[in-house]
Amino acid sequence: MTAPEAESLRARQAPARRSEWRAQAPVVAVVAAGGALGAVARYGLTLAWPTPAGAFPWATFWTNVIGCAVMGVFMVLITDVRAAHRLVRPFFGTGVLGGFTTFSTYAVDIRRLVGAGRPGTGLAYLAATLVAALAAVWLASAAARTVLVRRQP
Repeated sequence: MTAPEAESLRARQAPARRSEWRAQAPVVAVVAAGGALGAVARYGLTLAWPTPAGAFPWATFWTNVIGCAVMGVFMVLITDVRAAHRLVRPFFGTGVLGGFTTFSTYAVDIRRLVGAGRPGTGLAYLAATLVAALAAVWLASAAARTVLVRRQP
């Protein structure tokens, strides 16, 4: 490819990239706003329910389980019950619930428990969170589907 051809190709691609960014900017904005709300809610829960050193991190456990249950209900609402605006899913699902639930704190909590000489508690926390979170999303979505979808005309 000659230099003029390459320049022409770059000139055609630049508006396409700008246009793509403009289309995605609202999604990025609602994910950021939702993430901030979810993170603040999670932080408030950890302040209200602090975890003593070496203890089972109940606040993070219940944050993740509740967040998964809410995600199960939410997905039924926006997929089976009613179509949602294109920004609802990124705002609430990715943003709010993504900011509220926390894999990073879960991993740090496990590391702290093991580091504090509580590997059994760390392993129990690791397994209990995984099982409870998966059960919560499955049970909540099944219950929502049973209650909400069957009520529709």
